[in-house]
Amino acid sequence: MKAFVTTAWAAALLLLATGGLSHGRSAAETPCTGQIHANPGFELGTTGWTASPRTVVLGDVTRPAHTGLAYATFAGLDVTRTDLLRTTVTVPAGCDLTVRFWVRTTTTETTRSDYLNVGLAVTGIPPKTRFSLAFDGGSQWRQYSMPTGTATTERTVTASFLASETAGNGVTSFDVDDVTFTLS
Repeated sequence: MKAFVTTAWAAALLLLATGGLSHGRSAAETPCTGQIHANPGFELGTTGWTASPRTVVLGDVTRPAHTGLAYATFAGLDVTRTDLLRTTVTVPAGCDLTVRFWVRTTTTETTRSDYLNVGLAVTGIPPKTRFSLAFDGGSQWRQYSMPTGTATTERTVTASFLASETAGNGVTSFDVDDVTFTLS
């Protein structure tokens, strides 16, 4: 009986000294909270992004950004071409990531020929197009969301915006702003 009491007493002291049992992440690790991309609103141009040469980041009084002064814009020339904008972030183990972004569409099209495909590639999961937006997206800013789920290991997440424009069917511009990468 004495050995049991001594062992129980030692275990209690250990729990008090260490702050209790450890579950999950240590205090030294990155917490699963907050926005993790350094340039979500393109205020620093294409810093942190890989962009096609003609993907423009600008601030325009007649077509203002969703927030701040800058946004990315795709297509809008009525020529056959594609524009690509993408970025990759690292998600710590045990964290969930939600990617949110705002899109505005300006067009003279009456048929679907220009598209903005928004994709998400997560380590260990095949890449997937999450949204395929066309001329009917609307001239007002609209928010979209892409959750990634939680994984037990660290992983990378790549968000990509690929605009495909076809000549001769009218002009469509896709504007993207405030692409946030939020841990939870």
